[in-house]
Amino acid sequence: MNIIVCIKQVPNTTQVRINPETNTLMREGVECIINPFDMYAIEEGLRLKEKFQSKVYVLSMGPPQAELALREAVSMGCDEPILLSDRRFAGSDTWATSYVLSQAAKKIADYGLIICGKQASDGDTAQVGPGISTFLNIPQVTYVKKIESINRKNARVERMTEEGFEIIETPVPCLLTVVKEINEPRLPSLKGKMRANKVEIKKWNAEDLNCDFDKLGLDGSPTRVVKIFTPPPREGGVILKGEVSEIVDRLTAELKPEL
Repeated sequence: MNIIVCIKQVPNTTQVRINPETNTLMREGVECIINPFDMYAIEEGLRLKEKFQSKVYVLSMGPPQAELALREAVSMGCDEPILLSDRRFAGSDTWATSYVLSQAAKKIADYGLIICGKQASDGDTAQVGPGISTFLNIPQVTYVKKIESINRKNARVERMTEEGFEIIETPVPCLLTVVKEINEPRLPSLKGKMRANKVEIKKWNAEDLNCDFDKLGLDGSPTRVVKIFTPPPREGGVILKGEVSEIVDRLTAELKPEL
């Protein structure tokens, strides 16, 4: 059972700058890393690889510099890195991104499981994983914290909820988005690093993926970021000190005019 892991390269900083004209992230001069949640997806894919003696494909959609993220995934143990890169992909929203990744999965064809991190640290939408499954018309389970069992026909997983967790059984092939509670990502081995430096990364563009050009990039995205801005810093609060009864009286007096 071959596995596809989808990863994203994101800025490794909280000091992200926004281009006021395009309302997009300015990545120039900012160190980039694999999206932290995607590291857990990689690790889970590798654990299943060791169990089933399968192949792990790792996909990333982005500019040429995303090769660095793919090489890191290879150094951890992934087998076949594929970069989805084309100027026509630029400005894609989550819907268009999901479409491109699903086209890559169709091209690979021979897979039983797709694994994604639950969300990206730069967008926080948690929409791409479910979007891929929708385009592929396969089942999805989000916020997976444990794979209890899986074979070529079915999977049984634990899914996190606000109250605890629930157990879901789903046919295979399927797509899972995973949370950090699922595992502890491994460190790259020396042998893995040496292989990552030499590995040839496949590069697929829109033609390679047989994409509908009307579904790509900014023009093909049904959603737009109309305005983005940094929220103003919060003003300092008031700390009330004293006996509990005094604090209650003062707090009541402060809140009364608001009520």
